[in-house]
Amino acid sequence: MAVLVYAKHDNSELNDATSRAVAAAKAIGGDITVLVAGENCGDVASAAAALDGVAAVLHVEGAHYAHRLAEPLTDLILGLADGYEHIVFPATTTGKNVAPRLAALLDVMVISDITGVVDANTFERPIYAGNAIQTVESTDAKKIITVRGASFDGVGEQAAADISTGEAAADPGVSSFVEDRVQESDRPELSSAGIVVSGGRGVGSEENFAIIEKLADKLGAAVGASRAAVDSGYAPNDWQVGQTGKVVAPELYIAVGISGAIQHLAGMKDSKVIVAINKDEEAPIFQVADYGLVADLFEAVPALEEKLG
Repeated sequence: MAVLVYAKHDNSELNDATSRAVAAAKAIGGDITVLVAGENCGDVASAAAALDGVAAVLHVEGAHYAHRLAEPLTDLILGLADGYEHIVFPATTTGKNVAPRLAALLDVMVISDITGVVDANTFERPIYAGNAIQTVESTDAKKIITVRGASFDGVGEQAAADISTGEAAADPGVSSFVEDRVQESDRPELSSAGIVVSGGRGVGSEENFAIIEKLADKLGAAVGASRAAVDSGYAPNDWQVGQTGKVVAPELYIAVGISGAIQHLAGMKDSKVIVAINKDEEAPIFQVADYGLVADLFEAVPALEEKLG
């Protein structure tokens, strides 16, 4: 049995989501090959080869892979599909974009957002905003899978596996990269941060959201937000945590002024320790919190920041 894992990266560094996808692939079993497709991404291929459990790395260079456009990547992986029973993607933007296209071309189902592996044919995935776990058994000859990284620990390191060079597929030319608009930040990436401080509608304004950022900086944490805060313009879209945002599972999650709607809980309830600060003692967030503080956030957060020195 052979498993192909698509590597998430930015052409210079391997993203932690790849390590977590490899962990899921190890649970499936079989020989694991990691596909590193990009432009000038040799360092990424070397990093992928050092992931524990990886038997081989396939390194493919091409300018049309530099920005992870779905159409050229789908064509590339489709050409490789015959050699693998399982094709695994991190459940990131790229994975969620490519996996269904590939599955449609192969006429198989997508098993999306898995959080557990029962065996090579059977997987667990959340449904109903995480309130139930569905066990899915697939009889398809090829399994196309996306992995929710928050549910798997990354793998360790090993002696480097063999790296081979693959041939790029032709560029279908149906899409093109225009530009990236991303916020530059020295903070950890939200989806892989060990500590996350999130603010909700209770913060009150974009200006007030600065207290969330100050606390996060004091803790060396990433900043998150509820959908209500994002919709109100308090925080940018890429900070959103929840069913329609990013799913996180840090060691520590601090929810400030967040009521705890089911959609938000779906994105953070697997955090190891949850701390909630809210003046409404009936807020649903307290039902999942390990520690809850019923207090005015504008008094509690500065006091906490002061205690942290």
